[in-house]
Amino acid sequence: MRSIVSEHRIARRAFALACVVLALTAAFALAACSSHTPVEPSSESTSLPVSDVSMPSATSGEESTSTATSETASLVANMTLEEKVAQMFIVKPEDITGVDTVVQAGEQTRAALEQYPVGGLIYFGTNLENADQTRAMLTATQEFAHEITGLPAFLCVDEEGGTVSRIGGTEGFGIENVGDMSAVGATGDTAYAKEVATNIGAYLTELGFNVDFAPDADVANNPDSDTMALRSFGTAGSEVAPFVKAQVEGFTDAGILSCAKHFPGIGGAEGDSHEVSIYSHKTLDEMAQDELLPFQAAIEADVPFIMVGHLSTPEATGDDTPASINPAIITDVLREQLGYDGIVITDSMSMGAVNERYTASEAAVLAIEAGVDIVLTPADFPAAYQSVLDAVSSGRISEERIDESVARIVQAKTELA
Repeated sequence: MRSIVSEHRIARRAFALACVVLALTAAFALAACSSHTPVEPSSESTSLPVSDVSMPSATSGEESTSTATSETASLVANMTLEEKVAQMFIVKPEDITGVDTVVQAGEQTRAALEQYPVGGLIYFGTNLENADQTRAMLTATQEFAHEITGLPAFLCVDEEGGTVSRIGGTEGFGIENVGDMSAVGATGDTAYAKEVATNIGAYLTELGFNVDFAPDADVANNPDSDTMALRSFGTAGSEVAPFVKAQVEGFTDAGILSCAKHFPGIGGAEGDSHEVSIYSHKTLDEMAQDELLPFQAAIEADVPFIMVGHLSTPEATGDDTPASINPAIITDVLREQLGYDGIVITDSMSMGAVNERYTASEAAVLAIEAGVDIVLTPADFPAAYQSVLDAVSSGRISEERIDESVARIVQAKTELA
């Protein structure tokens, strides 16, 4: 991996690097010895599924996994703290370039990525004018990322279909909008849902994207709220789950990394977290029978990312801390109870549900302490980035905690490369 720090700094860290390689390699090898077998979601589920842990015999597949994790450990160990922390952010291109609206990638983008080698960039409608412009911008950005970090960048977009579509149905692309997921769910046809995801993934991949923040795994089960009504596949977790699983599989077949959102499920909350704090007053047991089922289905399908929303769940966790910075939701429920070991990313940290209560610096540190791997679009990226570095320097966050997240990120990227 090409480092952006000086050679004398690398040499100074040589001994520590070797020790970290050995430690991480051992840890990953141990982790590779267990596997989770999730319970199939069904309308008869009455409690949170608990995974059985088994110790499989050695196979060629295990040997490949061991080799991959060893390579990941080596890559992580060769990174500076600054590089590792930068990988834990996905930001808008404007956040690092200072340009009002980014529609191309040139020397200013290269310089920005040299200063802040972030894990990825997310693009919105204002960045995407037409197919040729988008393809050229993403290709150049990806080339810069490879040159600077030795790894691909996550190039991300929100492309669910229907009301959340940056490409489909947009002038300049000539691609039809696939429609609302509520209509897809109403067909009762999971094969069709998979086909829709494969179609979306195919045109996104052709343009140069490698991450789609879809499918929506929320359950629109509150008749008093229509916030997620068109984006959700349905009104019951047992109905939504198979559609979410099918779409994860469709995106995977198309070669794009998908992201189930917004854990633990914001479909029943009133209000919009873009603007205000939102709440669910269900207990964890109640959520396990409904809202959590689609996420369990996504995990069964090996979903690469799960996005945590800003939902407050006082009856489930005992306080109103938003899920995106709440260890009781991220570590206790998502990691431990559901057994998820993929990449956990926050919803945008520039949204009102977070901004009205926390500074960008506070929110970023709290999210990582809670178990998040990637912080998405903080309101003030430089401040958030520096706050995480400061938290490690002060001992509030250990470098081992940073390494844990960066290992997941690097592993996903090496599989893309």
